[in-house]
Amino acid sequence: MKKLIAIAMIAFLFTTATIAQKFAFVDSDYILKNIPSYVAAQDEIDNLSEKWETEITKEYESIAEMYKTYQAERVLLSDDMKQKRENEIVNKEKSVKEMQNKYFGPEGDLFNKREELVKPIQDALYKAIKEMTIEGSYAIIFDTASGASILYSNPKYDKSDEVLQKLGYKN
Repeated sequence: MKKLIAIAMIAFLFTTATIAQKFAFVDSDYILKNIPSYVAAQDEIDNLSEKWETEITKEYESIAEMYKTYQAERVLLSDDMKQKRENEIVNKEKSVKEMQNKYFGPEGDLFNKREELVKPIQDALYKAIKEMTIEGSYAIIFDTASGASILYSNPKYDKSDEVLQKLGYKN
C-alpha cells in the first residue's frame, strides 16, 4: 500500500512538472523609448499639443480682456450695447471651447495624430510580443510598465531586449 501511494505521488509530481507554465515579462515603456520612430512621433505629438494649448490659452486671455473691458465700460453702455457685448463674449467663449474640443476631444486632432503616428508602432510591438510568446511557449508575458502589481521579478526573465531585437532595434 505504501508503495502504491509513493508511486502515485511520484507520478503526480512528474505530471505537474510537465504541465508547468513559462512566464516572462517585458517593459513596454523601455521598449518604446528605444525605438527612434516612437520617440520622434511622441515629440511631434508633444509639440502639437503645446502649440494648441498656447493658442487656446491666448484665446481665453482675450476673452478675459473682453470681459474686463466690458465691466469697465458697462455703466456707459445702453442696454442694447450691453447685450451685444455679452453675446460677443459668450460666442467667443463658445468658439474657444469648440476649438479645444476639436484639438483635444475624444475624436480630436490630437487623438487622430496619435493614432496615425503611434498606433502602428504599438501594433508592431504587440505583434512581436505575440510571436515571441508563441515561439517561446510562454503562457503569459506581463508588462511591468502597465502598473501591474509585480513586487519582484528576476531580470533573467525580462524579455524586453529580445522584443527590441525582434523589432529590428539593438540596444
